[in-house]
Amino acid sequence: MQRLFGAHLSIAGGCHNAIEKAVSYGMTTVQLFTKNSNQWLGKALTDDDIAIFRKMLKASGLKYPTAHDSYLINLASPDETLYRRSIEAFVDEVERAERLGLSYLVTHPGALMGASEEDGLKRVAQAIDETHARTPSFKVKILLEATAGQGSTLGYRFEHLASIIGQVDDAKRLGVCIDTCHIFAAGYALGTRSEYEATMNEFDRIVGLKRLKLFHLNDSKKPFGSRVDRHEHLGQGCLGLEPFRMIVQDSKFQKLPMILETPKESDENPDMDSINLGILRDLAAEG
Repeated sequence: MQRLFGAHLSIAGGCHNAIEKAVSYGMTTVQLFTKNSNQWLGKALTDDDIAIFRKMLKASGLKYPTAHDSYLINLASPDETLYRRSIEAFVDEVERAERLGLSYLVTHPGALMGASEEDGLKRVAQAIDETHARTPSFKVKILLEATAGQGSTLGYRFEHLASIIGQVDDAKRLGVCIDTCHIFAAGYALGTRSEYEATMNEFDRIVGLKRLKLFHLNDSKKPFGSRVDRHEHLGQGCLGLEPFRMIVQDSKFQKLPMILETPKESDENPDMDSINLGILRDLAAEG
């Protein structure tokens, strides 16, 4: 079975360049931004942009191409101005992903910024409901990403993800992305076989494995339970290689896309995507 390993790649020079780079690495899936991640709204995608991207995507054979939305978006914000601006930007992200023919759009649930957890989760669900209502019949699926819980961010407990899904009217249009760095930093153990199975069983009980559509595979610079989001190269952080070995060899997940968001270079090597991809392929081959 062909495993779906890829990385988040740059769109410098156009979104289609991420596809070209993914093919050059021998990736079988890919993640990208559809615009500058530090801007609210991006330059409009032209018909030519769409045509080039879709043609290259089809030729590439990449499965489950995925976008990540802007880091500025906060669908939990208690500030009405920022909340409305976030919803408008999020709708734009969904529309861009749909036009490009992407499968998923990954989003962080948002930050409370002084609001109660209950109110924050409710606002996220309401924002997603509005987005769904404004994008009827779209095929792209929104994936809620499990977070490390840094600051006042939501999503660091599986219960947060389940609450949002439970409050959204059209929940079949939602899925979940697990980031290994994030859940480890949030306090979900992965180091031993028993810890790994306990964490995955807890996710299944609270959210449901059927909701899990994608993994972000990242080691963590910060220790277990630190609630700090800092990605590291595979095997060079506090997670080590064993959790990644268990994930890529787990028969339940062998059809899921697995995306690297590890640093792009190190002191020893200016091209770490190839190194980290090689590690995943080697671990999968051991199984």
